[in-house]
Amino acid sequence: MREGLTVAGHRLTGRTRPSEVGTWADAVSPDGRPSGVLRFAPAAVATAAARERLVAAVGADVRLQEGGPIGLLPVIDLVAARDEVWLITARATPAVADLMAAGRLDPGGAATVLLETAQALLAVHAAGPAHGSLHAGTVVIGENGSVLLAERGLLRALRGETASAEQDVAAWAALAGALAAHCGQGHAAAALRRAAAAAAHGLAAARDTLLAERDAFPGMGRERLAHSAHSAAYGFAAPASPASPELPAGPAAGSSGGEAVTLLDLPNLDGPNLDRPNAGDGPGDVMMRFGPGVPTETTAAQIWRAGQTHDAVTAAHTGGPAPRRRRRRTTAWAGTLLLAILIAAVILWLRQAPGAPLAVSDVDVKAPKKTVHCDGRADFVGVVTTNGEAGTLRYLWIRSDNREPLEQEQQVSSGDTSVDLPLHWKVTGPGSFKGTATLRVLSPTTTGKPIQDKASFTYKC
Repeated sequence: MREGLTVAGHRLTGRTRPSEVGTWADAVSPDGRPSGVLRFAPAAVATAAARERLVAAVGADVRLQEGGPIGLLPVIDLVAARDEVWLITARATPAVADLMAAGRLDPGGAATVLLETAQALLAVHAAGPAHGSLHAGTVVIGENGSVLLAERGLLRALRGETASAEQDVAAWAALAGALAAHCGQGHAAAALRRAAAAAAHGLAAARDTLLAERDAFPGMGRERLAHSAHSAAYGFAAPASPASPELPAGPAAGSSGGEAVTLLDLPNLDGPNLDRPNAGDGPGDVMMRFGPGVPTETTAAQIWRAGQTHDAVTAAHTGGPAPRRRRRRTTAWAGTLLLAILIAAVILWLRQAPGAPLAVSDVDVKAPKKTVHCDGRADFVGVVTTNGEAGTLRYLWIRSDNREPLEQEQQVSSGDTSVDLPLHWKVTGPGSFKGTATLRVLSPTTTGKPIQDKASFTYKC
């Protein structure tokens, strides 16, 4: 893909990397922010069924991100230009595979990748879908060092297959094994292998194993991972992949010719905010109008269904001759149409009714009552009381042994008024001491300020 071309206003920079479904390119959005563009391989979107499954998969991602960050690479739009299909996202490089190849992923970064990937998958699985193609090439690093899942559901949708949570767990374990091999034979690599083995009991068990082993990862956290990602992205020039296809000759997609059309009915596409999880404003932003009996097809739907050229579609929206079949619509069909519009309007109004945001009112930390003996583990539980609304908790576990705390997130479902946040503190060696753990909930709280509680245990060996 040639540098300088634009896709729906996003200018390609020339830096590309291959994907299982096409080719990724770094780009710059119309407002100057970094973005990513995925050009799907023509063969992958050759059939109407594959294209409609793709639209459904991308729309599902947008809906997943409506409630806030969930660990997925933010989607901006899905567009068609001539015979090509493009996914536009927040910046999609570097991938974990890029960091590994450049030798810029240390054990702390590997543990952070696995911890946040496990948390993201748990949140996605709780919402219903699965990833279906998790590996080092589909896990990318955000500007702030956050770990994001890219290409969720795309490969399976194009193939007409269904992804499962069990496949994701197996893929996570394989990724953990690959990162352990990348880290060599030391204590950190052994801890990563134990986490991979713990995945046999589920991602939550694997995540807790990583947290219990955090002593093996002194560089664990987003800050160093962000530095590594920035160095990998800008510290060297990645060679163009031989699999990267060139755009056909002619005007750039979505240039002044206006050939790119969105396949998702998302508002505010003229000025997307890449800091937001998606370009929509809330429920109802994604409306895929491809089913039978829908009153008015979008431009994208017409292209999908009839394979029309842009000129033909434009004529249909600028007063050109209407198809003959439209003149034969019956009064009964018009009545059905009116009823459908009214029902859709009521549903949309109900879905857009604002709800109370999640808020934490109390934190209670419970520590082991019995003394922890030689090479034992102190299991803490932080009980967080909420108002029962859905949202995302941000919190820290702070230990008195001065270990660097790791900011974490926990998805909370509507109706849950109590959330348990565990901490497993492993102690080894002779001696005795009193250990104190503090759970600090950063947000959201009823006071707007962090809320915390602490508890202690005794160790003797």
